[in-house]
Amino acid sequence: MASLNGTSRNPIDDELDFSDIEAKYRVDFDDGFDNVIVVDGVPIIDRSKLDKLLAKISKEFSRRGAVIKPDDIYVPWDDNAAKTKGFIFVDFGNPDAAAFAASAMNGHPFDAKHTFRINRFTDIERYANIDETYVEPTVEEYRPKEHLRAWLADSQGRDQYVTYRGDDVEIHWHGKPSQCEVAYAKKNWTELYASWSPLGTYFATLFRQGVRLWGGSSWEPQHRFAHPLVKLIDFSPCENYLVTWSHDPISVPANLPQGPEFFSPEDEGNNIAVWDIKSGQLLRTFPTTAYENEDSAMKKQMQWPALKWSSDDKFVARVTPGQHISVYELPTMGLHDKKSLKIEGVVDFEWCPHGEKDKEDAEKAAKAEKADKGAKKRENMLAYWTPEVANQPARVTLISFPSRTVLRQKNLFNVTECKLHWQNQGDFLCVKVDRHTKTKKSIFCNLEIFRVREKDYPVEVVELKDTVTDFSWEPKGERFAIVSSNDPNLGNPGPGITIKTDISFYQLDRAKNDFKLLRTLTSRTSNTIRWSPRGRHVVLATVGSSTKSELEFWDLDFNTEERREGQNVKEEWGSGIQQLGSADHYGVTDVEWDPSGRYLATSASAWRHTVCLTRDHHHAVLIAFYVAQLENGYAIWDFRGQELEKHILDRFKQFIWRPRPRSLLTKDQQRQIRKNLREYSRAFDEEDAAEESNVSAELIAHRKRLLDEWNAWRARCKRDIAEEKRSRGQKLNGEHHEEEKEEIEEWIDEVIEQIEEEVVE
Repeated sequence: MASLNGTSRNPIDDELDFSDIEAKYRVDFDDGFDNVIVVDGVPIIDRSKLDKLLAKISKEFSRRGAVIKPDDIYVPWDDNAAKTKGFIFVDFGNPDAAAFAASAMNGHPFDAKHTFRINRFTDIERYANIDETYVEPTVEEYRPKEHLRAWLADSQGRDQYVTYRGDDVEIHWHGKPSQCEVAYAKKNWTELYASWSPLGTYFATLFRQGVRLWGGSSWEPQHRFAHPLVKLIDFSPCENYLVTWSHDPISVPANLPQGPEFFSPEDEGNNIAVWDIKSGQLLRTFPTTAYENEDSAMKKQMQWPALKWSSDDKFVARVTPGQHISVYELPTMGLHDKKSLKIEGVVDFEWCPHGEKDKEDAEKAAKAEKADKGAKKRENMLAYWTPEVANQPARVTLISFPSRTVLRQKNLFNVTECKLHWQNQGDFLCVKVDRHTKTKKSIFCNLEIFRVREKDYPVEVVELKDTVTDFSWEPKGERFAIVSSNDPNLGNPGPGITIKTDISFYQLDRAKNDFKLLRTLTSRTSNTIRWSPRGRHVVLATVGSSTKSELEFWDLDFNTEERREGQNVKEEWGSGIQQLGSADHYGVTDVEWDPSGRYLATSASAWRHTVCLTRDHHHAVLIAFYVAQLENGYAIWDFRGQELEKHILDRFKQFIWRPRPRSLLTKDQQRQIRKNLREYSRAFDEEDAAEESNVSAELIAHRKRLLDEWNAWRARCKRDIAEEKRSRGQKLNGEHHEEEKEEIEEWIDEVIEQIEEEVVE
C-alpha cells in the first residue's frame, strides 16, 4: 500500500497500537509562567553596562545556589530614555527552582543602593485577582520552646561539665557531694570531639557531615551546619557566628541541596566557612592562609583560630602573613572600607578584649542612640607586630578600628619572636619579646607592657635573663605570672628528662608606675599557670610530663582575711603569697578552673597519651604509656588542693566545664550582696548543717542496719550449732552444772628492810 508521500507502508503498522509507548515517553513542554520570577530593585543603566550587570546578577544568584546564566535573563527596555526599567525577568528550568530562587534572593543586598525584591510571575496575576473575603485563620496550638539558658536557674546554683569517654558523652551537675548527678547522657553524640560555646548557651558536636548545636533542658538539636569532614570549629565571643574548618577543600557535587545554608560552586576549593548561628545561613568562605613566600622547610603550622573576632562581634579579621590584615564587617561579611590594612611583613595580631566597664558603656551608648542622645563609645582596638626587615626594626603597633588611627608604636631590636597577651579586661597588653644576642647564640626575654587605659599608652619594660615558656595575666587584676627556665635541655627534651623552671609573680606598683617582682619560686618542674577566673588563686601544674605531675595551689592574698578582721598587719611586698596545698595527678594533660573559681578539674586524656617507642627506652616508655592508659580519667579539687572526687576511666578523652555568661546584676546589686553576705552565709550554713545531719543520720542508720544483720547472723549460727549438737546427742552449753568453786584470798605481810634514823634537833 502506498503512503501519501509515495512510499510503501506496511499494513501491519496500522493495526498496532503505540498509544502506551507514546504516553510513557511523552515530553511535556511547560508553557506556563510558574518557572519565571520578577526581580525588582535592579540598577537602571544604559546598554554599555548591560553585559557587566547581567554577569554580576548571575554571579549573585549562583552564590546563593540559584544557578543561572545571562541568557536566562530578559531585561525590559525603556526606548525613550534608552535605559532599563529597573526590573528583570529570570527564566528557570522548573517551578521548584524558581520558588527556591525567590526565597533565597528576596531581600538580597545587591549593592549599597539596591536590594532585590522578588515575586513569581504567576503571583502578580494572583495578587491582582485576590479574593478579599475575610476568612478567619485557624489558630495553631502554642508550643513553648525551652530556654537555652535554663541551667542558670538551678535552685542549688550548680555548674555543669561534660565528659567524653569511648563513645559515651555525659553532662554532669556539679555541687556538693549529695548534689552531683548526671544531667544527660547519650551514646555516639559526637564523632570527633565536643565543645561549649563561649557563654555556655550551645553544646557543639562534630560529625562527618558537619556540626550540630544542642541546647535546652532536654538537649534538643538547635542548628545544623553542613561542612563535610569538618575538623575545627570556633565561636564568636557573643555566640552570633560560627567558623568551621576542614583540611579537605570544599567540593560541590551535582546532587548537593541548594540554598543559603549550603555551599555553592563558588565556594569550591576553600577550607574555612563562616555561618550565622541564628539563621543557619552560610555567610562566606575562605581558603586556608598559605605561606607561599617561605621555603617548605620553614612553613609554619596553621594558626587556629584562623579568623579572630572583635569582642562585640562587629568585625572579624584574618592575616595574610607578610602582606596585610583583612577586616570584615558583620553580618554582611563585606571587606571593611573595601580595602585591607596593608602592613609589610605583618606576622600576627590580636583584638583588644572588652572589659565589664566597656560592655556597660556600650549598652548605655546603644540606649542613648535609640533616644537620639550623644554618647561616647570606645572603639575596637587591635595590636599587631612586624619583624625586622633590612634596616627597619621590629615594631608593635596599636590601632583603633574602624577609624584605623594609629594609637601607639614601639620599636624593638634583635627580635626573634613576639607573642601578644591581652589582659581579659583590656587594661594591659604584654608583648613577650624573645630576643637574641648579637652573635645569635643565646636567647633571652623582655616583657613590653602597654598600659592601655592611660594617656599616651605608656610602656613598661621587664627585663629577664631566662627564656619565658608561659605567661598569664590575673583575670580582672594587675598581676601576672611567668614560667622561666635556663635549663640546657629546654630546647630538646627527651624521654625521662625533667626541665627545671622558676615561677615569678609581678604586680603593678601604682606609686612608681612600674611592674615589680613579688616573689620567685625556684627549682620547680611546673610548666603551666592557671589562674582562677576570680583572680587571687592560682595553680601551678606540670602538664604533659611522663615523670612529674605535680599540682601546687597558691593564694596571692592570704593576708586579706586578717585585714578584714581589723588586725593591724604590716604587709611587706609579696608577703601575702602563700601555698595552700599540693597534689599529684599522674599523666595530667589538662587543667581547668570552673566558672566560679571554687573548683579545679584535672584530666588525663587518652588523646595525648601516645606510644613513643625507641630502641634504648623501649620497655621504659612502653610501661609509662601502659600506666598512663590505666590512669586516664579526671579529678576535681577545691581551691585549697583537697581532692573531692577522682575517676579513673579507660578511653577517657575530654573534660570541659560549661561556661557562664556575664552576671545580670548591676554593680550596686552586687555591692549590696557583698554587704549582706553574712546574712546569706547564715542561710547557707544552715543548709550545710542540715545536709551534714542528714548524712550523719544516714550513716548511723547504715551502721545500725549492719549491726542488726550481724546479730541476726550470729543468732542463726547459734541455732544451727545447737541443732547439730542435739542430732549428735551432745549436751549443750549450759545444760550441765559445774561445781561452784570457792575462792579464798590470803594476805601475807613481809618486812624486806628496816632502817632506824635519829633526828637531832
